Amino acid sequence: MNEIDLAFTPALEQAQLIRRREVSPLELVEIYLERIQRLNPQLGSYFTVTAEQAIAEAKAKTEMLTLSDELPPFFGVPTSIKDLNPVTGIPCTYGSPALINNIPDHEDVVVTRMRHAGFIFLGKTATSELGSFPYTEPTGFPAARNPWNLEYTPGGSSGGAASAVAGGLCPIAQGSDGGGSIRGPVACCGLVGIKPSRGRVSHAPAGDRVSGIAMNGPIARTVADAAALLDVMSGYVTGDPYWLPDPEPSFLASSKVKPGSLRIAYGTGIASIGEADANCKKGVLETVKLLEELGHRVEAKTPDFSALVEPFQIVWQTSIGASGIPAEALQPMNRWLLARNGSAGEYLQAVFQMQVVARQIVAFFDTVDVLLLPVYLHSPIRIGEWAHLNPEEMFKNIIQWVAPCPPANATGQPAIALPVGFDELGLPISVQLVGKPAAEATLISLAAQIEAAKPWIGHRPNFANC
Repeated sequence: MNEIDLAFTPALEQAQLIRRREVSPLELVEIYLERIQRLNPQLGSYFTVTAEQAIAEAKAKTEMLTLSDELPPFFGVPTSIKDLNPVTGIPCTYGSPALINNIPDHEDVVVTRMRHAGFIFLGKTATSELGSFPYTEPTGFPAARNPWNLEYTPGGSSGGAASAVAGGLCPIAQGSDGGGSIRGPVACCGLVGIKPSRGRVSHAPAGDRVSGIAMNGPIARTVADAAALLDVMSGYVTGDPYWLPDPEPSFLASSKVKPGSLRIAYGTGIASIGEADANCKKGVLETVKLLEELGHRVEAKTPDFSALVEPFQIVWQTSIGASGIPAEALQPMNRWLLARNGSAGEYLQAVFQMQVVARQIVAFFDTVDVLLLPVYLHSPIRIGEWAHLNPEEMFKNIIQWVAPCPPANATGQPAIALPVGFDELGLPISVQLVGKPAAEATLISLAAQIEAAKPWIGHRPNFANC
């Protein structure tokens, strides 16, 4: 296998190659570091590259191969961490130049669990400022770009992570999703991403600032890789405000099980916002046809999300104030959002309203197993396309673009996004599947069935296929 093919090999397969001593952790790390050095200046996938640490750890793990056959699931596989998540001793900027010298003395438990699973960290991937934007162009950093077409965004806020995986700068990555920040980037970049159920992945040792709407999750090339990384990430930590029991069987095992005949609802827009564009609508309708061919019962209907828009915005935007970054150090839209923050009473009232509407949305799933939706309502935007807009116009455009994503954040339901084709510009088209509470296993099983019927793994961006 040549180095390019190895760079695009799924993470689980890389782990097997390491176990069989067909490739070493050091060889893999060196391949990715060379690609990062050569391609990251154009892609902007990484803010920070930890080459020395990665090489040192890869050497140690390569030596360990001769000493033990008892290895964790991703032993020696390179990966990346989004720059919203602290890693001990590595700068964590949150996409803000004001925090360029911020060196954490602790790390998120999701990082620790990935470390214990055997991963080697290559660095911190680019994010939008405070994770607020669905594109990744923070002031003071290079814009993250889409490997399928460098003129377009890879999405946000996990844009750097998705760009890195799609561009062959790591095989699998950690992301986070507070309103579509995993699902949007994987849709833009032709990958698989899971927004887990509330309580599935711990926020320890810190906490949850925004009433349970944000979750860490996997970004990968295959459903099996994403499922296996979710297995690694999952689990309760003492003191978590929300928790779920460990899955039985594992999520990876669920990716190998046929889902049976499911009741699937679908929609091509969000009633209170509008319809998807032709590309996004095409992705949904072609998937509907495939699902019917696979024996599922499919019906055109969606919950009423209209009453969710206002309270979700109020809850979501409070994360700007919770960051503690002074207004003068923020980008204009975040400064505008900070000024809009109301009282604690208004915040709690919004949480209350969001929970009431969430109950109504979850009740929709009493007679439905899965809801099929577009990920975004239109195709990816160009780099800088909205830079000229004032904050209010920019925020309105963002809401209209990402509208299918926030409902699952508000309700705490799981959702998975996966690619189903290309548009006329060569950019990926994707759909998302939303499941019943805590039903990641059903989504993973169904997504694996779609993936098997419509394989994607052979597609690579021409830019990165070198």
